[in-house]
Amino acid sequence: MLEGGTIGHAYLLGRSESRARLAAIVDAFGQNADKRELLEECLVAPVSARLALERQRKAEETASTRVDFFTLVRGENQ
Repeated sequence: MLEGGTIGHAYLLGRSESRARLAAIVDAFGQNADKRELLEECLVAPVSARLALERQRKAEETASTRVDFFTLVRGENQ
């Protein structure tokens, strides 16, 4: 519970009480309009940027191994 009485909720796999508590705090911050901008700036934006960078790196890696296949047409059947 935050100072203003906002209660956050979280469900996680595993038994990490500290991770569940942090997730619930993030949820509580997200419910507060005054804190939502701070949450976006400090948590959501950096994570989104990191995920986008990872997707870009993976796409570049995949593109570098791309093989173009083509079919040669013999002139006999024309």
